[in-house]
Amino acid sequence: MADVKIGKICLGQMQTNCYFVYREGVNEAMVIDPGSSGKHLYEKLTEHGFSVKRILLTHGHFDHIGGVDELRSLSGAPVCALAEEKELLEDPWINVSAQMKGPLTISCDEFFHDGDEISCGDVSCKVIATPGHTAGGCCFYFEEAGFLVCGDTIFAESVGRSDFPTGDEKTLLDSVEKRIFTLPDETKLFPGHGPATSVGHEKEYNPFFS
Repeated sequence: MADVKIGKICLGQMQTNCYFVYREGVNEAMVIDPGSSGKHLYEKLTEHGFSVKRILLTHGHFDHIGGVDELRSLSGAPVCALAEEKELLEDPWINVSAQMKGPLTISCDEFFHDGDEISCGDVSCKVIATPGHTAGGCCFYFEEAGFLVCGDTIFAESVGRSDFPTGDEKTLLDSVEKRIFTLPDETKLFPGHGPATSVGHEKEYNPFFS
């Protein structure tokens, strides 16, 4: 069976990492966190032969959801997030969009829960709830490929901020230690901003856990 692959496109003023995951040789893709420019993202993916089948959200902050409605409209793909993130997605003050570029709300087509399996064609991932950056933050674990798309829960040698609405520092650090650091050390981490890293590297060098 061909390998599961991941691609990245940086979007918006916050340089949010939008990921697309697919199986090599297959044109069906999951898109994770379309932060802005849904039309640009759609055109880029279709230009390279990809069909967007699912839109997944690690959390609902404005810089991760700005392109959702446009991409959904163009692709017809359902938008999915953790059930605990519903209030944040639907409230522009909680998702910080009202304080930034303008009020933004998102309605999800599907809500999932911790431990659920999400499939797109023959690619699947496991939902891992990682609250702390937001109450309904989560990661997507592609065990077959050995990588985790982790949103703003953890970055290369840092962690997400916890001072926005529904955030909590202790909960965030617990999520990293109990939900992410329990994965194999070689697991690659693809965060919402900045470069990729790995579980093993972060266990050794992340100053929040030294």
